[in-house]
Amino acid sequence: MTDFHFKLSDAQRRLIGDVRAVVQSEFKPRGEEFMQGAFPWPNIRKLGEMGILGMAVPKAYGGMELGVFDTALVLEEIAKGCYVTAMAVLGEVGTQTRIIATYAPEAVKQRLLPGVAKGEHLLSICMTEPHAGTDVGAYTTNVERRGGKLVLNGTKSLVSRAEEASAFVVFARVDDQPGGEGIGCVLVDRDTKGLVHKNRSHSMGGEYLHTIAFENCELPEENLLLGPGSLKKLLSAFNTQRCLNPAISLGISEGAFSEALAYAKSRKAFGRSIGEFQGMRWKLADMWREIEAARGLLYRACAGADPFPDPLLAATAKIYCNEISVRITSEAIQVFGGYGFTDEFLVSRMYRAARYGSLGGGTSETLRDLVGKRLMNADNPADVFDLADF
Repeated sequence: MTDFHFKLSDAQRRLIGDVRAVVQSEFKPRGEEFMQGAFPWPNIRKLGEMGILGMAVPKAYGGMELGVFDTALVLEEIAKGCYVTAMAVLGEVGTQTRIIATYAPEAVKQRLLPGVAKGEHLLSICMTEPHAGTDVGAYTTNVERRGGKLVLNGTKSLVSRAEEASAFVVFARVDDQPGGEGIGCVLVDRDTKGLVHKNRSHSMGGEYLHTIAFENCELPEENLLLGPGSLKKLLSAFNTQRCLNPAISLGISEGAFSEALAYAKSRKAFGRSIGEFQGMRWKLADMWREIEAARGLLYRACAGADPFPDPLLAATAKIYCNEISVRITSEAIQVFGGYGFTDEFLVSRMYRAARYGSLGGGTSETLRDLVGKRLMNADNPADVFDLADF
């Protein structure tokens, strides 16, 4: 088994400290503005200057080339103060950037990755379709290789950052090949003729989610990032999201807990702080316990995740982190009482943000089924705790 421990290096501590200082002093005070739908450009530019947006970009293209664990630590820290910014950063350090960095032709890497690292290019991923989400094999968006070029047609929904993105990484069927084996991946630049923004919906978490269509979009051949038969590679890269999405959930939980603890110390009732009452102390103790359990699961999944995580560990961590974030933020509101129900307090916004975790990057139901299948396929039930090396 791999040597495994949670002690952070000095470099990791410095990185977290730098991010924390910016988040708490600059991002957190402006968080309500971005929950109303404004894109957090000031925060993104600041993180670009710090090099944070290049975490998934190789050093050869101007990035930091950090692992999944380091990336999760940073997202956790950002989410403590501003969920919308954390989600925007996820788009730069997650699946789409890692697909390009790992699989794209050299010309595409040189064209996009330096700009991603500086915050000049934002990337958006297009997977879900109006009729299919988890069922990737049912996607109908299709790219056809025709006379030295690519022609893309189809519709994608629930797309983040569609108005801000410089390019879209699109999961698509290739040459109408059927089933999951026919799925590949193409890159579409935002100024491509035939890329149409259909509509957008404002989400509980503050982001806008878009439906976009590709109507006979002509692309150069180099924009075919992965051809048919690549679904396993694409899902392996996507599995990274199952470590980074829960890092945001964990950060939300920690941020809400910190707000609740501070309020429990300062709010007075019957001549003493409400935190001195046994019922409140027990509530805080249970919140802390769940957060620490979630941290252990997530850090374990991240520690051996390079280049991509173990599916069992990532799924388990994601389920737990996603679900405790809803419980923790709900309990934080309870600590605040009626004030927690108002938008004046951060815990209200965190509660809304927490609900996204178990929907994006694979639903809790899908991941529970994945874990269950892995357990059922074990040769010896006595060995199930050795399924994931750590």
